[in-house]
Amino acid sequence: MTTRQHTLRGHLPGHRSPRAAGSVEHQAMLAARLTARDRWILALLHEHRVLTSSQIQDAAFPSGRSARQRLRDLYLWRAVSRFQPFRQHGSAPMHYVLGPAGAAVLAAEHGLEVKELGYRHDRAMGIAHNQRLAHTIGVNDFFTALIARTRATRDEALVAWWSETRCARHFGDLVIPDGYGRWRTTAREIEWFLEFDTGTESLTKVGRKLIGYARLADATGIATPVLIWLPTTRREAGARTALARVHADLDNRHAVPVATAAADQLNPRTAQPSPAEAVWLPLTTARADRAGPRYTLAELPDAWPGLPPPADPTTPDDDADTAAATPYRLPPPSPIPPRATPNRLAR
Repeated sequence: MTTRQHTLRGHLPGHRSPRAAGSVEHQAMLAARLTARDRWILALLHEHRVLTSSQIQDAAFPSGRSARQRLRDLYLWRAVSRFQPFRQHGSAPMHYVLGPAGAAVLAAEHGLEVKELGYRHDRAMGIAHNQRLAHTIGVNDFFTALIARTRATRDEALVAWWSETRCARHFGDLVIPDGYGRWRTTAREIEWFLEFDTGTESLTKVGRKLIGYARLADATGIATPVLIWLPTTRREAGARTALARVHADLDNRHAVPVATAAADQLNPRTAQPSPAEAVWLPLTTARADRAGPRYTLAELPDAWPGLPPPADPTTPDDDADTAAATPYRLPPPSPIPPRATPNRLAR
């Protein structure tokens, strides 16, 4: 029997109203239904603003079907909210943000009021119309691809992922990275700041970002690699010229290690294409435009022999919000998802 169009346009059965989602009864219901993985997803959405269904699947689920089913439950419970951006051709994946009930759960976990999270549902949904939506999704795709690789191997792991907002809070007076990450193997570890390029900025502006990182290195005394992710190899070649020009004029070039990579260098035939592959080309002033050996993410320290190992990841600085929750400051969620647990009360 064909479903009538007016039925499809009706309210989704079981979707809680805002008033019901904020009730004590609803919170009690969620206490019996939300798994550790669900709560991790809520924390990830609070930290990184928006994730697509495919990104959440890569980060936490074994299949698209299981991801869709669980996200539907979370949506019906108003733990998450969702939207689907317009595309000229084809259809975009569903995009998810933290919902009102999810914010209440997250606040309660840390002994805070919802307002102390700095959360408002209209602001959370506002990312749907933000001109930086594509950029934010691109940054999050970079890191969720690394999480997917972490889940597929026991030898490598993404052990830290900070959002642009958190980076701005710590370093914003000097530079605002698009993200901070830390990659660990059985033999070594590397940390980095990410600059995610969508091809819309001038290459001169891309190059001048190194000045801010040089100031940060001078202020902290820490040389942290800057990884610049570009959409194409052609764009990468132009960016390397602009970067080399600025890098050569820095007072201490060794304090700002730089490497570039292009998305079209990823091998689509691999099981988990990710920035951990051999796509990274370190920047040297003498070889800015010439092809050289590309490194895996784990091999990059070999390109900078004098680079000291990262400090203890649990204490990257003295700010208390890296360890405990305070009003408007939650600790960064682990990028490693908890194990899935049987959910006997899915409905």
